Amino acid sequence: MRISSWCPKCPSGSTESAGFLAALQTRILARAHAVVVAAEGAGQELMGNTEGDRDASGNVKLKDIGVFLRERIEAHFRAAGIQVVVRYFDPSYSIRSRPADSEDAILCDLFARNAVHAAMAGKTGLIIGLLHDTFIHVPIEMLATQKKQIDPDGPAWRAVLACTGQPARFE
Repeated sequence: MRISSWCPKCPSGSTESAGFLAALQTRILARAHAVVVAAEGAGQELMGNTEGDRDASGNVKLKDIGVFLRERIEAHFRAAGIQVVVRYFDPSYSIRSRPADSEDAILCDLFARNAVHAAMAGKTGLIIGLLHDTFIHVPIEMLATQKKQIDPDGPAWRAVLACTGQPARFE
């Protein structure tokens, strides 16, 4: 997504109508409501956070995309003269702090047992995975070779588009 597609207040000064904010504005005018969801760590390049501060492990500290989006959305609608109420919340701590149900507890127990068995067998540098109802050992090097990505032309993303009614691309 180009930063110029965000809003007229963006550094480029562009007023393009094909970006995220234009699509959000169309949605608000048509339906009077919208829900925007962003993944943790998304949009770091938009916030200029490619080589930012690092934590003790050497990983880049992520800036909050939610605050960034809220500010941009409010600025866009203010500039357009459209009154909106923006509610922002970060559910990460409430999601992470939910008590485990019985299914979660059993699955965690099985993962833990398999991890202990691997450790007792002298195996290191792996994680325990679940594939076709079988617990497997996955080398960490295999996991670190690439980031998991969703194919924007694949069936999972098409299902998201069909459910949400959002445009396929924000150019």
